[in-house]
Amino acid sequence: MLVFLFVALGIYGLTNFYILRRGWQALAGYPSPRTAFLAVFGLLILAYPLGRVMNGASRGVVSDVLIRSGSFYMALMLHLFLLLVVVDLFRLANAFLKFFPKGFAADPHKTGLVVFIAVMGIGLGVVAGGYVNALHLRLRTIEIAIDKPAGAGLRNLNIAMASDIHLGTVMGSRRLERIVGRMNALEPDIVVLPGDIVDESVSRAEEEKMISCLRAIKAPLGIFSVPGNHEYYGGLEKNLEYLRRGGVRVLQDEAVLVGGAFVLAGRKDPTVLRYQERRMPIPEILEKSGVDPKLPIIQLDHQPVRLIEAEEAGIDLQLSGHTHAGQLFPLNLINKRIWEKHWGYLRKGKTQFYISCGVGTWGPPVRTGSIPEIVRIKVSFH
Repeated sequence: MLVFLFVALGIYGLTNFYILRRGWQALAGYPSPRTAFLAVFGLLILAYPLGRVMNGASRGVVSDVLIRSGSFYMALMLHLFLLLVVVDLFRLANAFLKFFPKGFAADPHKTGLVVFIAVMGIGLGVVAGGYVNALHLRLRTIEIAIDKPAGAGLRNLNIAMASDIHLGTVMGSRRLERIVGRMNALEPDIVVLPGDIVDESVSRAEEEKMISCLRAIKAPLGIFSVPGNHEYYGGLEKNLEYLRRGGVRVLQDEAVLVGGAFVLAGRKDPTVLRYQERRMPIPEILEKSGVDPKLPIIQLDHQPVRLIEAEEAGIDLQLSGHTHAGQLFPLNLINKRIWEKHWGYLRKGKTQFYISCGVGTWGPPVRTGSIPEIVRIKVSFH
């Protein structure tokens, strides 16, 4: 963790130094805007780490405002960095090819101001658009046919799935209320929340609001979840108790019979290995739980790692999240290369997978590389 913090703070510091230096140079002919730029961006750069430190000591309105503003700035920082790299690449190319108009460099102070305004305007516009995109929940519907008969005469199953809500300072009860409303409108038989539902502690009043929202979910066959990596980071038992108080049944390396019709299995997140704990193999989970392997088996596993394990264990459908499909451009392009399947539907042998890009955000409440989704899964048994 110390190594991660050192590397993260190093990258954060160097990126911001680059942005500050290029902004300072661009505004060389305008002392007042230059000073204002340095003051505003200096505060924004310090906002998130300062807010976190204050939140750890004694949370309050000031720390929440700093964390939220700092979260937005992280998205702006990324996109300003990318835009400035593009500007500098054009400047480098122009040094050899001389394609800029002659008048462009006639007044370097005016040119710097124009470039500054253009870069800042584009960056702010992209972040604003990403924020609107993150607020606008989309419904994705997929149909899954499982070639097994379910028990209790069940032929069709309507699942509502929402992963990676990341409840906390940035994603609060108002957001959760909208998510619950959209899921209830689907009239699901069962609701599944495949991890990273709770991200961090909030005020007692806000926590009670979130718990009330969870209790408002309507699903006759129940509400089920598995822990994600962020449930561990924020204190596993505290976060799981939070979910249980909201009427959510959390599965940790266990499987249950649902409605006498199908098996629902839930795995511990691989993060458990960092705490020197065991992550049980899927066959052992099924055997320990005493469920009938002839029934359809649906599995919740937060991170879509080693998908071959589900295939080899005869899982019929696995539902995962975690990836956010990258969330921010260009991280979505990198994300796509990391995972066997970073988002969407996949079939391996007889096992089917759906990896959701999630309904919330982590860090900045902004999505420029993916869209938030609630997933309706229409399952038919044959």
